[in-house]
Amino acid sequence: MSTKEKLGYGLGDAGFNLYWTTIASFIAAFYTDVFGISAAAAGTMLLVTKIFDAFTDPVMGAVADRTRTRWGKFRPFLIWGGAPLALAALMTFTTPELGALGRLVWAYVTYSVMMICYTIVSTPYSALSGVMTSRSQDRTSLISIRFIFAFGCGALVNRYTLPLVEQFGQGDPARGWQLTIGLYGILATLVFLLTFLSTRERIAPPITQQSHAVGDLKDLLDNKPWLILFALALIIMLTITMRAGSSYYYFNYYLVKPELLSSYLFWQMIFYAVGAACTPLMTRFIDKAKLLMLLMALTATFSICLYFVPKDGIPLIFTLNCLISLCLGPKSPLTWSMYADTADYTEWKTGRRATAMTFAAATFSQKLGGAFGSAIMLWLLALLGYQANQAQAGSSLVGINLLQTVIPGVFALIAAVLVTRYTLTGKRLRQIQLDLETR
Repeated sequence: MSTKEKLGYGLGDAGFNLYWTTIASFIAAFYTDVFGISAAAAGTMLLVTKIFDAFTDPVMGAVADRTRTRWGKFRPFLIWGGAPLALAALMTFTTPELGALGRLVWAYVTYSVMMICYTIVSTPYSALSGVMTSRSQDRTSLISIRFIFAFGCGALVNRYTLPLVEQFGQGDPARGWQLTIGLYGILATLVFLLTFLSTRERIAPPITQQSHAVGDLKDLLDNKPWLILFALALIIMLTITMRAGSSYYYFNYYLVKPELLSSYLFWQMIFYAVGAACTPLMTRFIDKAKLLMLLMALTATFSICLYFVPKDGIPLIFTLNCLISLCLGPKSPLTWSMYADTADYTEWKTGRRATAMTFAAATFSQKLGGAFGSAIMLWLLALLGYQANQAQAGSSLVGINLLQTVIPGVFALIAAVLVTRYTLTGKRLRQIQLDLETR
């Protein structure tokens, strides 16, 4: 692959993060403080809709694996799905003049449609990395570039979304959110077109392959390395979602310094990107699984330390946030590269290859993790007495601090232990890829 093609593929995730980062960082705050539904109702809505959405990923994986066009299996979805996704996002961030029940129904419907549209574009995009090259180190490089773009765009989204909402809204946050998401939708659609034009698909299933969706799922359930990654992705997403989603509450109510939130989230994403950029270099010296275990252990340590920092220790809060983000940054390049390796393992073991299903089922676990992360966060806030746009009681403040620090740290520690069970590494992986080349 040329550098141009790697950059073209990576650029696509900048488009996705115009949506994903906005959802991760601001959707909970939008629903409670602008849209006007309670924290408990928002938490339940996000859980129910994301679980429903997660089950669409394997379906989309089966569809993509069986798509046949002159442009390939996966690339066409980038241009077929971009505009519908932009329109669905616009509707999601529109606040209608309805009663409490009407708004809640609107939230359920529009958020569900947006996430289905997101799945239609993102599942083939993720699978595309598995058919552009067969070399493990090249995959790590390709996916690292992808996440440099992802985190770089995420940094800009975190830094400028709230100022854009204020600028466009002119005192009307509902209108500000609507116009901001409209702008992001237009930009994302153009980015997806550029990714379509600059990439190629090189790896295809065996010519004689006869398979069906149920068989593809059975192959995954028989793939122990993939099952480990499935559980790992779910747990790590709990860490990431809680950190991102609780940041708004942490700065607005716990630290009472809302003016620092955009900078906090900006530097969080910058250090995610730095970590992603360092991944190809680190994997030259450290096995991917061992590196991931070390990084998650460090994430747990730094997160728990953050709990004990006093409210006026802003420089230390920012420093620990950057260290945590630096450790989490390589997570995405590592795990997505490992997913492509598990697709090779399935083909080596069974003679069948279902790249999109492998990545779709992986996205399924991430969405479940994100769903439970958002729901647990909002349910805990409701349980502790959170009231939107008001000073919080003592128990609510303790809960907000825990959501930003200790609770994500505990999940990171569980992930560090789990990754020790992953066995598709070193000489075993190299032999599998040599066998596939020979075939």
